[in-house]
Amino acid sequence: MINIYEVAETNRMIEHENLDVRTITLGISLLDCADSDLETLKKNIYEKITTIARDLKKTGDDIEAEYGVPIVNKRISVTPIALVGAGACKNSDDFVELAKTLDEAAKEVGVNLIGGYSALVSKAMTRADELLIRSIPKALKVTDRVCSSVNAASTKCGINMDAVRLIGQMIKETAALDAVNSSQACMKFVVFCNAPDDNPFMAGAFHGVTQADAVINVGVSGPGVVKRALENVRGESFETLCETIKKTAFKVTRVGQLVAKEASKRMNIPFGIVDLSLAPTPAIGDSVADILCEMGLEHAGAPGTTAALALLNDQVKKGGVMASSYVGGLSGAFIPVSEDQGMIDAVKAGALTLEKLEAMTCVCSVGLDMIAIPGDTSESTIAGLIADEMAIGMVNQKTTAVRVIPAAGKKVGDTVEFGGLFGYAPIMPVNSFSCDAFVGRTGSIPAPIHSFKN
Repeated sequence: MINIYEVAETNRMIEHENLDVRTITLGISLLDCADSDLETLKKNIYEKITTIARDLKKTGDDIEAEYGVPIVNKRISVTPIALVGAGACKNSDDFVELAKTLDEAAKEVGVNLIGGYSALVSKAMTRADELLIRSIPKALKVTDRVCSSVNAASTKCGINMDAVRLIGQMIKETAALDAVNSSQACMKFVVFCNAPDDNPFMAGAFHGVTQADAVINVGVSGPGVVKRALENVRGESFETLCETIKKTAFKVTRVGQLVAKEASKRMNIPFGIVDLSLAPTPAIGDSVADILCEMGLEHAGAPGTTAALALLNDQVKKGGVMASSYVGGLSGAFIPVSEDQGMIDAVKAGALTLEKLEAMTCVCSVGLDMIAIPGDTSESTIAGLIADEMAIGMVNQKTTAVRVIPAAGKKVGDTVEFGGLFGYAPIMPVNSFSCDAFVGRTGSIPAPIHSFKN
């Protein structure tokens, strides 16, 4: 039985173990903004965002001050713009104008990032979907706070390989346009299989069409809290290990629930979900890789890593659902390379490879995340990496994703500095054998047989 004394440990977690609310994300539906005239559409979008979100930053700051809980980011997610702009946008440049409008609105209300410059194309692409995808390189180049995503596959629909191939081209173009910054614009784009409608984390957040007009979702994180708890049970049984992770995840989730409910009440906007994701930062002691090492691995990537990560991910989810009836989003463990000092150290030591990371994505919350690869990696190779990750999500009925940065002018052995929460990354080698003929085929990979459950 979990008691009040365990919950009270929250203060120590905040002060010494890097517990924080990583984001309050306000989801806003823009469906009622749609118009056939581009200027009217831009006006509608700007006015709705700045009206609903005008108090978001102040609310987050006030809660942080009153409760002493760090709230790192205040963010917005909106309805996928390919849907909202379909009637008004006649070319890619028209969609870029909508990206600028989102950026202006985000700056006006003072949020860190705004997500939803997105398209949902797991079955096929409409003309608007394709125009938006082709516009992403320029949109990310000319904006500061806009994040973009594409859902290119799902268990029910299969993998849209036409979209995957186009995304490979688009990522290379994005990298080239931002070459002067080591292609950092690629950090603001992610491609999904089975993307959730209520994800509060960037770059993949968007406000799903099944959601309410506005909703408050909160993402909470605490890798350092879990690691510290595991230090006290070194050498104990797997049962003790699991119970420790589960109880710790419960406490962390309760913090997120408190903040979400309070923000919902103060803004008079419905509470959606708490996303309990162990999202690392470059800060020492705030690492998912360090948790894996505390479980008994010399480095992340050693034999046993996938099993350890599967255990961690599952116990985090179990602890989370004990603490809140509305756990959603991605919820589990993230394994971004550049944002996790332990992962960086494992890559440098030769313990962690791209292939091992792919295996780990079978059991973690997302996928290949924040991985810097050589700038001369071909667009077909990037498409192949995406297709592999989409297949893992499709067959295993889980969310997977790819966020890679083909850093212009960089080669294996170099490093790329991103700064802030994004950290830095060593350039990782990519399999050099060709997949051109495979990804060059047109059409889609069909949904797996076990998707037919009606």
